[in-house]
Amino acid sequence: MISKDSSIFIAGHSGMVGSSILRCFLNKGFRNVLIRNKKELDLRIQNEVDVFFKSNKIDCVILAAAKVGGIQANVNYPADFFYDNLLIQTNVIYAAKNNNVNKIIFLGSSCIYPANCPQPMKEEYLLSGPLEPTNEGYALAKVTGIKMLKAFNTQYGLESLTIIPPNLYGPNDSFDLENCHVLSALVKRFLDAKTKKWNEITLWGTGIARREFMHVDDIAESVYFLLNQKIENDILNIGHGKDISIKELAMIIAQKTNFSGEILWDSSKPNGMLKKCMDVSKMEQINFFPKINLKEGIDQMIKEYKKIQTL
Repeated sequence: MISKDSSIFIAGHSGMVGSSILRCFLNKGFRNVLIRNKKELDLRIQNEVDVFFKSNKIDCVILAAAKVGGIQANVNYPADFFYDNLLIQTNVIYAAKNNNVNKIIFLGSSCIYPANCPQPMKEEYLLSGPLEPTNEGYALAKVTGIKMLKAFNTQYGLESLTIIPPNLYGPNDSFDLENCHVLSALVKRFLDAKTKKWNEITLWGTGIARREFMHVDDIAESVYFLLNQKIENDILNIGHGKDISIKELAMIIAQKTNFSGEILWDSSKPNGMLKKCMDVSKMEQINFFPKINLKEGIDQMIKEYKKIQTL
């Protein structure tokens, strides 16, 4: 069992997901949370990871560290996404096994499901078909992490749970258009267009692709909730179980940013998977439910970017 005195290592605490998990655990009174920045501990270097784990008695690892980015970054740098994520996962999982860690909670992504996955996507659909080509490197690395944890549980008894969230957004997200997620990218595009008084804005794809969105603070709450839960499956979808088209999302953000110009769509750019909505029935069976609705979250992201604009 994990208590508030347990030693918990949050890998990737400076990222959007990791920083939310860190805030959550500190706010709930956890007294022995370990964090290291990349200069202090490069998770891609096995020796550094081994020394860190040997030097610290760690009860639980929350593996939120990953190289992440939007469609363009994944298309441009598939090898980097594949290689870096494989190294991070492999080194941490192996060190955890060697140093008697009780449990690993691994953060996955809905993009690991097949490109033409039946909807809504159930946990058992993993590896039932080819992956979406635009993020195949990242997805393959994440799938490998899940299967590695399964193997280490079978052979060594290392307890783990992989959480599969939908598209995430929230505080500490990037607004760099090459690396940011779709919701923060749209917030930036519309606020910039409004500030510069543009009469039109061109967005990628056709707008028909549908995505499920979840605030990162809800993922942090799910990690806390699941810490002492015994889940029969080794992966669990976490989300609202509802999706929205990119075109609908753009219209909501345009309205909230008071952008009244024309919205154009560049169909030469990729849509990615046309639909990604998750089946969250297993999540609901254990009585976890996200609390932050999409429109509330969009308002928060608009405020976040306006702060950056004024700097």
